[in-house]
Amino acid sequence: SMPFPLCLKRKKSPVPLGRSIFQKHTPPIQQNYQALLESCLKDKRLFTDDTFPAHISSIGTGALLKKLPQNLQWKRPHALHKSPVFYAANRKQLDLCQGLVENCWFLAALEALTFHQDILAAVVPQNQSFEKKYAGIFHFRFWHFGEWVDVVVDDRLPVNEAGELLFVSSVYKNVFWGALLEKAYAKLYGSYEDLQIGQVSEALVDFTGGVNTRIKLAEAPPGLWDILTRATYSRSLMGCQTHLGVYFPSVSLSCMQTAKVLKNGLVAGHAYTVTGIRKVTCQYGPENLVRLRNPWGKIEWKGDWSDSSYKWELLSPKEKILLRKKKEDGEFWMSLRDFKIHFVDLMICKLTPDLMSQEDGKKWMYSLKSGRWVKGSTAGGSLGFCNGNFWMNPQYWLNVLPVEDSKKSPSSCSVVISLMQKHSSKHRNQAPHLFIGFLLYKYQESNRKLPPGFFTRHQPVNKHQVFLDEREVTHDFHLEPCVYVIVPSTLEPQQESEFILRVFSRKHILREMGGNTSFTLSKEIVDRYEGKIWEDFFTKHFEQVEKKKKLKFSSISQNPEINAVQLQRVLNNISWRNFQSFRLSFSLDSCQGILALLDLNATGTLSIQEFRVLWKRLLFYLEVFQKRDTNRSGKLDLVELHAAVQETGISLSNEICNLMAIRYGDPGLQISFESFVCFMLRVEIMGEAFRNLTQDGKGIYLRESEWMMMTLYS
Repeated sequence: SMPFPLCLKRKKSPVPLGRSIFQKHTPPIQQNYQALLESCLKDKRLFTDDTFPAHISSIGTGALLKKLPQNLQWKRPHALHKSPVFYAANRKQLDLCQGLVENCWFLAALEALTFHQDILAAVVPQNQSFEKKYAGIFHFRFWHFGEWVDVVVDDRLPVNEAGELLFVSSVYKNVFWGALLEKAYAKLYGSYEDLQIGQVSEALVDFTGGVNTRIKLAEAPPGLWDILTRATYSRSLMGCQTHLGVYFPSVSLSCMQTAKVLKNGLVAGHAYTVTGIRKVTCQYGPENLVRLRNPWGKIEWKGDWSDSSYKWELLSPKEKILLRKKKEDGEFWMSLRDFKIHFVDLMICKLTPDLMSQEDGKKWMYSLKSGRWVKGSTAGGSLGFCNGNFWMNPQYWLNVLPVEDSKKSPSSCSVVISLMQKHSSKHRNQAPHLFIGFLLYKYQESNRKLPPGFFTRHQPVNKHQVFLDEREVTHDFHLEPCVYVIVPSTLEPQQESEFILRVFSRKHILREMGGNTSFTLSKEIVDRYEGKIWEDFFTKHFEQVEKKKKLKFSSISQNPEINAVQLQRVLNNISWRNFQSFRLSFSLDSCQGILALLDLNATGTLSIQEFRVLWKRLLFYLEVFQKRDTNRSGKLDLVELHAAVQETGISLSNEICNLMAIRYGDPGLQISFESFVCFMLRVEIMGEAFRNLTQDGKGIYLRESEWMMMTLYS
């Protein structure tokens, strides 16, 4: 009999019990990008990567080959387009489309990445182009089993006879960063075919080194909307999956007719990116909406709040114009209620583990240990097999320490433990995942390995251990400060693999037991996102506002709102830590203009949701403004204004820039930061309205009431 319930994720064919010689994980090939680039430039030649050749072997050996066209060719972007671009900053994020490889999980994660330019820049170094210092060589960075690795590729890409990319491509045919990043990821994992099956959560971690939280939507917590809100407005990446198909087995773009597209427009067993959320004000009351995107770039939801839904008529004209996009581009809205019904899992990957703990803005500690299960030595298997060998597994001593500045009581510490197995094969999908899990025990001070008898006498903290045949198993705990022991194991004894164990908490000590002095990587991590600087202040300010109004709002979660005068007070009392040149101030006129632009439901006030949008833009505009204000005068001249607008990724003609300088500038056409904010918000919102309304990219049709709403109240 088992000492506690044993849960399996799913059945699989048995995995071989091991080998006579332990098979270590094959590390990726290390190539020096800078040295290779300089060598090619010196010799005036284009780089060819012999370690991942332009050959069928780089594509794979299995089912993917059957989909390839007869006249497959490998071509560089210069042969495919007269003016290729590596990365177009002025393009909107969602411009990638899936190709023949069935890797919607990879695309869904990649598109989530594009919402965070700083994180994207870590994966996709931006100082690469097809012009300056071009030598046919590019590089990308991925988090690979505990360390960041640099993957070098040449730019030869597989195409058909017509010169169309076979795999990931961009809506804009001259943009190639997505195709090249997919090639680098394929190289890291063995071949393009090795990307056929996977999980959004895996790619999210590979792009960030972050912490995954998986929410089963059928059992979603009551605070799901709050979790989504925190994830959206912090540095989190989100993906999700529809029913049927645990591993996201989508079909290729060219084989869409064989996909199981449901009557409601969703694809069964398919991965989607969560691209946004919005609380809208309907005639019958508020409604929580979630925005999603199909990596195919087409095939959309057809239910409530879809592009053609009658529900949009329940909103104010401005809110409808700025949220609804009547295009078959794969992106759509649905209600939170429908989201929980039609999707199985929500994956949230955060750079720090404060999403679920609500410990924003604090320092976290991160520790990593590498280990292995070796047959006959440390591959003890799980307790559930009652083989008496569980104690043989590696054991890790964890001392969870209290912190003084925690919001939580000293008796409850947020701890996240992650166990990740490493495959031994060079090819990702040639080594099936073992079922893995771990037990956590309370324990007294000692460095000796726990004997077999301990595990028969003591119950683990996580009594319902779940073994998953997935790359990574992660659990969130709320633990009292004391000493614990973590015992990672495979489900069956004598199964071999390397693994890494990661622990995140506010403060802890982690080491291996049994006299093993192997190195423990520990470091402090801080989420640099500045949300908490304003959120505590804003919450406090809102509560004061509501007390004065004598309304029955007990907390910020009950959606109080502020008017232009109160917005001015908030903005002028925030500590702008990164702006040392002079004191920033916003006039009432500017705050009225800002409110008019962002107040989509025409209430004359801003909600915390609308303020979050504003604050995120303010931080971005401030960074751009400082960069272009070269003489630190606190003003931008016309030349600097042009450069600043371009820096934001928006294309404006000289005439429009000059007109806006006349409208928003001082008599000398100098633009202050306050004016720059009003100017940029108007440009972005009017541009978004045009893109949502236009059918042909050239013009739009508006009713008179819509025209008046957009021009007079904005």
